Amino acid sequence: MGPGVAKKVLSALIGDPHRFPLEHRLFNSVGLLNAVTNIGGVATLFLIRDSAVLVALNLGIGLVFLGFYLLSRFGGRYRPLYWPFVVTIAVFLFANILFNAGSNGGAVWYLVPGLVIAVALSARTRDAVISGMLFGGTALGVLAVEMLRPGWIHAYATSGDRLTDVAANMLFAQLFTGGLVLLYAKSLNAERHRSDVLLLNVLPRPIADELKRTSRVVPVHYDAATVLFSDFVGFTGIAENLTPTDLIARLDRSFQEFDALVQADGLEKIKTIGDAYLAVGGIPVANRTHPVDCVLAALAMVRATDRLRVEHEARGEPAWGIRIGIHTGPLVAGVIGTEKFAYDVWGDTVNTASRLESSGVPGRVNLSESTYQRVRDFFECEHRGQVAAKGKGEIGMFLVVGLRPEFTDDGIEPNARFKARLAAG
Repeated sequence: MGPGVAKKVLSALIGDPHRFPLEHRLFNSVGLLNAVTNIGGVATLFLIRDSAVLVALNLGIGLVFLGFYLLSRFGGRYRPLYWPFVVTIAVFLFANILFNAGSNGGAVWYLVPGLVIAVALSARTRDAVISGMLFGGTALGVLAVEMLRPGWIHAYATSGDRLTDVAANMLFAQLFTGGLVLLYAKSLNAERHRSDVLLLNVLPRPIADELKRTSRVVPVHYDAATVLFSDFVGFTGIAENLTPTDLIARLDRSFQEFDALVQADGLEKIKTIGDAYLAVGGIPVANRTHPVDCVLAALAMVRATDRLRVEHEARGEPAWGIRIGIHTGPLVAGVIGTEKFAYDVWGDTVNTASRLESSGVPGRVNLSESTYQRVRDFFECEHRGQVAAKGKGEIGMFLVVGLRPEFTDDGIEPNARFKARLAAG
């Protein structure tokens, strides 16, 4: 059975992880496990004890556990079943111990996994404490019966029967407890992995690690980082003629491609705002290549948008273009507030990159003077002169033509010489 099939079978038995919370799946797992072990143990009882009472007890309680499992798995509710489930375990163990020679028998070992189950499934500390008292009281109850009503204890017929039963129950109780702990550990690790993946989809890894370690993130000042802003040309007019579903589907496809491109070039995606896309190079880990990284990503974003536009136009559908503005300068990056954490950037560098985008040329990458000075050895650019930008006055701007010929193998992809020089700074 392959891993995929095994996961499907497990999801069918204890619930889909995407629909059932961890606690619910654990309850389903333990309920099913108890039902199987009790009902399956009936055959063993015939071989070891030949006791009709124990057979009936284990078969009956196994069916009760099966009922708990079915109510939880298919009834959709498990929390109200907690105390009936735990009390049933305690009552069953008390009776089972009395019919297995009391504290001299092997059934007493099952008090340990019973307590593990009760504590692991408890939703509150109070429930865990009360369940501990319940199982402690069960053990004391057995000892009290042995002292005050010894006739209630059903002894083994021979010492050989006792050794066989104690050894079998001791071994199985250990295996059962180990299996429970393994189940809980694997479930918790899987849940933690899912949480970490979700967290890393929101925050960069260093920021996520800091947040988990200290419960807060201190904003960091960067002397130089490169901000990339893009938006789609003609988006508003096209949006008016598309259903919301179609519009979101188109945006999602474009942004998924952008996500892959900026990640490949080492940028940090910050956010999308409507049809605008914001990414930054040189954060959260500072580097020397961020201006070039941003230009490479921007050129790839233009090519991706052109390719998608050709596909839409071939089907007779309206299609948008793209404008991109890039600026390099100081900024502050981090997480602020205490709710709904989001990694963000602040500073005039961000505002300037936005103005470069809005003052750009469709289908081209527009650079500030600051970014141009850092990438001119790698890219051919056209000087646009001083261009008016809203709220910024006139700004020196440059349009990227492409990589310099000596750094390309096919006019698009940078060659090994380019990469070596870029790595050298």
